[in-house]
Formats: sequence, C-alpha cells, structure tokens
Amino acid sequence: MTERLYYNDSFLREFDAKVISCERENKSTGARDESSRWRVVLDRTAFYPTSGGQPHDLGTLGDANVVEVVDADDGRTVVHYTSAAVEPGQVRGKVDWARRIDHMQQHTGQHLLSAAFVELFNFPTVSFHLGREASAIDLEAPSIVPRHLEEAERRTNEIIFEDRVVRIRFGTAEELLEAGIRKSVDREGVLRAIEVEGFDRQPCGGTHLSRTGQAGMLLLRKLERRREAWRVEFVCGFRALGAARGDFAALSQAASFMSCGLPDVPPGITKMMEERRALLGAAKNLEARLAEHEARGLLAKNEAANSERAIVVAVIEEASAPYLALLAAKIVGDAKAVALLASQTGGHVVFAQTKGGGADMGGLLRDALKEFGGKGGGAKDFAQGSVTTGADLAPLLLHAKQKL
Repeated sequence: MTERLYYNDSFLREFDAKVISCERENKSTGARDESSRWRVVLDRTAFYPTSGGQPHDLGTLGDANVVEVVDADDGRTVVHYTSAAVEPGQVRGKVDWARRIDHMQQHTGQHLLSAAFVELFNFPTVSFHLGREASAIDLEAPSIVPRHLEEAERRTNEIIFEDRVVRIRFGTAEELLEAGIRKSVDREGVLRAIEVEGFDRQPCGGTHLSRTGQAGMLLLRKLERRREAWRVEFVCGFRALGAARGDFAALSQAASFMSCGLPDVPPGITKMMEERRALLGAAKNLEARLAEHEARGLLAKNEAANSERAIVVAVIEEASAPYLALLAAKIVGDAKAVALLASQTGGHVVFAQTKGGGADMGGLLRDALKEFGGKGGGAKDFAQGSVTTGADLAPLLLHAKQKL
C-alpha cells in the first residue's frame, strides 16, 4: 500500500520516500531491451496517478525521470514508471510543478463550473476531461443556449474572485451525504471530498488548489453536442491567460489587415462576407455567359455541327474543373453533341454527351486515362478526370475521338 501524500497536501513539490521495488519492464513485450522502462513502487508518494479524468504527474525520482504514474490493479499501490533504474533505499522525489499547478487550476475550476451549472440550471456533470490545451465537462441537459454559458461562466468567476477557501474533508459516504455533497457515491470506507466554502462539496481524489482565487479566471471556449450530453470546453488559470492572449493577437492581426479598430472586426467581416457573396454571384453569372458564348463558338467551328452528331474536341489553355464541366454542359445541352474537353493548365478532362446519346462517356474516359496515366470516371452521359499537369492533352482527346 502506498501512502498518498497529495491527499492532504496538493502543494507538496518534493518528498522523501523508500523504494519498495524497482523492476525493468518493456511496455509491449516485457523483453529486456533499450526501450524498457522501470516499474517503481514507493512506500509514499506525492505523484498523482491518472484517475478521474485528471492525467498523471511528471517529475523525477533521484536522477530518473518519471514518465507515467498509475494505480496498480489492487487499487492501493501507486506505480511510477521511470526512464532509468531507481536504486533501493531512500529517494528524493520532485513533482513537475508547472504541470501540477496547471492540473490543479483546471480541476478546481471544473468543480466550480460544474457546481455553477447545478446551482443555476440543475444541469449535472456526467464526466470530466482534462486535456493538454483545454478541458471539458459533459452535462446532462435538454438543451444549452448562450445564456446558460454566460451565466455559468460569470457565476464561476464570481466564486474565483471571492477567493474562497478550498478544504479537504474525509468521511464515509453516509457522512458526506449528510454534509451535502453534490454527487453521491457507492464506495465503502473513508472517502475524500473537496469543499469550496459555502458553494460546493464533491467527493474527489484529485489535486486541488487551497483557495479559489488561485484559479485566476475561467473562460468557456466551445459547446458541442456529444451523444446524450452537452460538452462544454473551458480553460483556467495560466491556460486562460494564454487563450486570452492568443485571441487578442488574432483579433489585432485581423484589425490590422482590415485597417479598423478591434470592436469593428466582427461587423467588418460580416460586410466583407456579404460583398464576397455578391461578387461570387456576379462572377458565376459572367462565367455562365462566357461558357454559353464559348460553347456556341466551338460548335460553330466543328465540321460536323450540322450533321447527326457534333463531336467537339478542344484543349482550353486555362480552365478550372468546374468551368470545364459547365462548358461541356452548354455544348451538349441544346444540340445533339459530344464534348471532349481538357484544360492544359490544370490537367482536367471532361467528356460529355447529350442525354440519351449512344456512347458511354464513363467507359470512354477510363480507357483514355488508362492509356495516358490519368485517373477519373463517371456515368454514361458525363465523366471527368485529370492527368499530370503539363502533359500534352491533345493526343488523349484524339485517342478518345477515334474510339467514338
């Protein structure tokens, strides 16, 4: 059994312990090779093992790096995986404090946020996820709207700014239930709970702050539907500072590009999007008129324009795949025709025929591309593909015309 020092003091950065065992182990095969790590058990530890949505601590045991910390199968022993052997006897452990305080800020912030959602809207938290960049809670709620987020965020930060005391309490499930815990548990024996003065009391084995003010600030970042729950993403403490700094930098850059003040960026973007939609609409209309004009010209140049079936073969120097498809549609739309088109710049190829024509454009294209190292396909009346940019496409179209 390992004595868990973090249960009583989450701010403990260094500690002395006795090495109970140290065994070399390979993560995948158990073989003794250079990729092995060491499985170290101590009589006491300040290292937190992965549990309850909170990742494990990192740090050192003597000269060895602690790379992972887990609970053993017995649930009573903490296992430290290290990068090197730890000699038997006494050892000095040092917790990576930057990682620990970050996890404490996120975890305490989670308790406050979850309690705020319960207090304001009776939305219980069903799970917690502490990630590398952001954390999240999954809420059981019929729906969540911006008002819910704004009020819960404000209430959480009120508790943070009031700098309330965060205490560690121990008791049985019955004793904690009588004391008013937010979520009951079925485990037996003495349990650990985290109490935020006058606001929340929740069973938890994780590391926490001693005062809410140490969380700095909580910012909500995203809301999304996840199966039967609503996932709310948030950041606390130094992460909130980094997120705010990143938002400010991005907004400042956008304002600089647009030559406006920060508050004018959102309406400026809205105006630009409206103008863009108008320009795209005008460009599509012009493109359709151009395709109509070019289709008539190609049909007029075709020697078989007045015969039973016109076969239009053309290599367009500069044409996008959508324009090439539009041009082909214009050619075969009104007259009984076949269009074998290619774009020299983009390497696009489009084969089309008037609906009900006797050929198979999909098969014809696949045959032509096979001969010339391209890829693509399609249906009986319309097919499209591509070849390597810069290839001479005239022989490909001639090959297809001969097949017809």
